[in-house]
Amino acid sequence: MRILVTGHHGYIGCSLVPMLVDRGHDVVGLDSYLFSGCTLGPEPIQVPGIACDIRDVRPEMFEGFDAVVHLAALSNDPLGDIDSDLTMDINHRGTVRVAQAAKDAGVERFVFSSSCSLYGAHGDAPIDESAEFLPVTPYGQSKVQAERDLVDLADEGFSPVFLRNATAYGYSARLRGDLVVNNLVGYAVATGEIRMKSDGTPWRPLVHIDDIALAMVAAVEAPRDQVHLMAFNIGRTEENYRIREVATIVGEVVPDCTVTFADGAGPDKRNYRVSCDRAVAQLPGYEPTWTVRAGVEQVYDAYLRYGLDLDDLVGVKLSRLAHIRACLDDGALDRSLRWIPGRHPQIDDLDEGALRA
Repeated sequence: MRILVTGHHGYIGCSLVPMLVDRGHDVVGLDSYLFSGCTLGPEPIQVPGIACDIRDVRPEMFEGFDAVVHLAALSNDPLGDIDSDLTMDINHRGTVRVAQAAKDAGVERFVFSSSCSLYGAHGDAPIDESAEFLPVTPYGQSKVQAERDLVDLADEGFSPVFLRNATAYGYSARLRGDLVVNNLVGYAVATGEIRMKSDGTPWRPLVHIDDIALAMVAAVEAPRDQVHLMAFNIGRTEENYRIREVATIVGEVVPDCTVTFADGAGPDKRNYRVSCDRAVAQLPGYEPTWTVRAGVEQVYDAYLRYGLDLDDLVGVKLSRLAHIRACLDDGALDRSLRWIPGRHPQIDDLDEGALRA
């Protein structure tokens, strides 16, 4: 299959693209290259890429593709809090623009990287894909609106699939240090403290990025009648944790560290446990294997192998929010998070929409 992956240059894309290539697919990326340079370890494999903001895509960019995997988004709650309308512009309206362009170009399969964040505040009882949407952040709200509008675009020739990912963790060349598992391990390595930013009581489903990528491959390759307009919680049902349990695991893996609490640490409104049984039972080829403990060990090893200090963890290299703020302060991005002409060396020599190696 010929597959276009939006956001291929980011955290999950660095795991997904090699997996698709290894399975014999012809892969092209589409990315604004917002996080170029945010790399820990060697660069991932390169595929042809279209340099474009998802808000500016056109149908001709999608001609000849069998499927689109849509990853590109403002990727977490702190980024969403920068400007809630900007989050909606990119994550909601940008997603609909990508989907409409893909549909107009004749793309049949559209795999949407959604999020369990749309469940929001459900408490301690496990929930499945039929649960009410109760988002508590602009990020979660943007995923709700995107899913609802994608349903309206579906027809006999255009088949959306919704993958509601649990909170991601794990090593990637463009690793995010602002995700809870990666962050707790990072503080333990860099400071000797496992720094809790809440009181540790909220429940959160957790999933390794390789298991997310595996689900996306399965959703691309599955027969239409098994996935059309289906939503799947992506992770493993047994991999729901209270955050304090994750801290305990980190303390068992990383030597000589102690648990501390950030100033003002209290309950987190985001509190939900999810069942992932539907994906395991109904998504062909989806057999997730990662556990949080194995992921903690992997990330710990990566931090030691490639080197990590506190400036890396909370600064522009591994914190998406810090990176965007630095680009804004430097005048490289405008307030809509588009590149100022002449400020991005990787894409400035290309016309918008041109392929790069």
